[in-house]
Amino acid sequence: MPTYEYRCSKCGFEFEEFQPISAQPIRKCPKCGRRAVNRLISAGAGILFRGSGFYETDYRSESYKTAAKKESDAGKPASEKSTAASTDGQAKPAAAKSSAAAKSEKSSAPKPAAAK
Repeated sequence: MPTYEYRCSKCGFEFEEFQPISAQPIRKCPKCGRRAVNRLISAGAGILFRGSGFYETDYRSESYKTAAKKESDAGKPASEKSTAASTDGQAKPAAAKSSAAAKSEKSSAPKPAAAK
């Protein structure tokens, strides 16, 4: 249910009322009692999504994610780039897919239907 804003045109009193969309607008002012209340047009409330699953990057394509990762890695010093340190203190490079595995993965991906 939305919150509507009202103003009395006689006394200038402004108030809000939480009511269903189907309800009739209020006409009687709660302060002066006159029938001179008008519903105001307001900007409304912004929608806030909270919790997991509501971030703008959640549904990005894999190509966008890899390009963004490359871009963010380009700005880092060499010591911070994606290398995993083992327990003996030696750095190991990140595992990379072979080009044949990447091609077969692309070809097996479902293709979107053509628009009519």
